[in-house]
Amino acid sequence: MTTKNIMIVGVGGQGTLLTSRILGRLMSDAGYDVKISEVHGMAQRGGSVVTFVRYGDKVAEPIVEEGQADVLIAFERLEALRYAHFLKKDGVLIVNDERIDPMPVVTGAEEYPEGIIERLSKEHTVYSIDAMSEAKKLGNQRVFNLVVLGMAAGHMDFTKEQWTGVIENTVPPKTVEINLKAFEVGYAA
Repeated sequence: MTTKNIMIVGVGGQGTLLTSRILGRLMSDAGYDVKISEVHGMAQRGGSVVTFVRYGDKVAEPIVEEGQADVLIAFERLEALRYAHFLKKDGVLIVNDERIDPMPVVTGAEEYPEGIIERLSKEHTVYSIDAMSEAKKLGNQRVFNLVVLGMAAGHMDFTKEQWTGVIENTVPPKTVEINLKAFEVGYAA
């Protein structure tokens, strides 16, 4: 198998690191060599967080180069725009349709761009979901990242059973049920 590249982007506190742990464990359990690299940035202040997950028969390095990501999972629209150039021509972009203003927008130094998903759709295969609204319907907005991951799972080569097994063994025990429900919502989308 050739190496597959996944990139997860978001802002601090959105669950990018948990998502990368789930992906890494899924791929490792499936017998692949896995490399994960996390770039935290200003994670605690809502800054950009990027995680690379690479898997295959033998993976030499953890970093995904520009133009090489098979799947880009974005937990926020502007982060999707910021990192879309990492996607392969035939790559898939999964976007949580949520707006989180970065500090330059908050302070009024810059404006938040409009029409991000539409703009991205002109150059890439884009699937978007309002994962926060879906998570709120489940009664726990903190699981929105599993809604997004569920949608992304439909574009990767693993069975639903593989995914749910890894989620059960990775998330905190008291949150297994709600995380599986969130995953199911995204998977069905």
